[in-house]
Amino acid sequence: MGQGQQEIYARITPSTPRRVFAVGVLGGLGVLLELLAFLRPPASFPLQMLLVLLGVVALVGCVRMLNATSRGLVLSDAGLSDTEGRLVAALDKIEKVERGVFAFKPSNGFVLLLKSPMPRAWEPGLWWRLGRRVGVGGVISGAEGRQMADLIAARLASREKR
Repeated sequence: MGQGQQEIYARITPSTPRRVFAVGVLGGLGVLLELLAFLRPPASFPLQMLLVLLGVVALVGCVRMLNATSRGLVLSDAGLSDTEGRLVAALDKIEKVERGVFAFKPSNGFVLLLKSPMPRAWEPGLWWRLGRRVGVGGVISGAEGRQMADLIAARLASREKR
């Protein structure tokens, strides 16, 4: 391999039907909240403004999810990053993988526990990072999520044996 290129061990690509469904539901919620605020306004003005604000938040989230899920995630020697090269979690900074039934994790995904906190970040429908936790999942396929979590866990186990 050339300089600067790393071997990719796993890739997660959000499926089109899941993306369409998730973006459609969030966009539909935003549109319904706006319609409710203006076509059937509540008796109090503050409540109407709350509906407008929630509708705008849902629509902005819809656009962010559409953009975020157009990318995928890759696992390489450097760690977990998106397909545009943004590092989500460096492999040497990952302490463990949580993917149990009762783990606080995204749908079809897993949670990485990091050794030290990283800045907060959120790509709706794909991953989030809050302190020492990174959640991966949402509109990804369960099989791809399990495969990547297994590969990360195996890499961590082999690192501990050294």
